[in-house]
Amino acid sequence: MNTQAYYELYRRSSIGSALMDTLDDLITERRIEPQLAIKIMANFDRSITEVLADKVKARLTFKGHLDTYRFCDEVWTFLIKDVNLKLDNQSTIQADKVKIVSCNSKKPGET
Repeated sequence: MNTQAYYELYRRSSIGSALMDTLDDLITERRIEPQLAIKIMANFDRSITEVLADKVKARLTFKGHLDTYRFCDEVWTFLIKDVNLKLDNQSTIQADKVKIVSCNSKKPGET
């Protein structure tokens, strides 16, 4: 069995949050055990990471003012203000604030 640990940051996405809410309801209703919910969330972490890496090919560029940055536990976090995002199809989006979280995409032991 693969004991590879994956980042849990997609749990805060809308689909991850919906999955956690559903699992919480099932635990509350005693339809599943908490240990099963933990395994399901670990599988979600692995699956979403692999699917996004393999299937998403879209790119964007952005310009803005770097407000804050930090590097902790091999994870970069950037907070950018007054951001102009330009998508692949040349459309643009403006945002007051954007938070970027950047994690190492290599699995442990890969070079």
